[in-house]
Amino acid sequence: MIACTAALALMSQALGGCTSIADLPFEAPSGAAERSHDVSSYPAVHDLPAPRDHAAMDRAEQARVEKELIDARDHQAHASQDHGSEPR
Repeated sequence: MIACTAALALMSQALGGCTSIADLPFEAPSGAAERSHDVSSYPAVHDLPAPRDHAAMDRAEQARVEKELIDARDHQAHASQDHGSEPR
């Protein structure tokens, strides 16, 4: 009963946002590296990736993908209309 209560307390604290899982009082595996608590190791919100030197898709590939998506959408619309008319 005490173990269950302790587990519930730890879970509610973790789920409540009061702590992170990394800060819970559990031992790390024997070969694990030490975790850094340095906040600056995370990228800042305004840091953007460098601009690309080339387009992700050329115009022809983009047109082909758009046509495939339109065809898939139309096929799905026709399939749902066909199934809607059948009695269940």
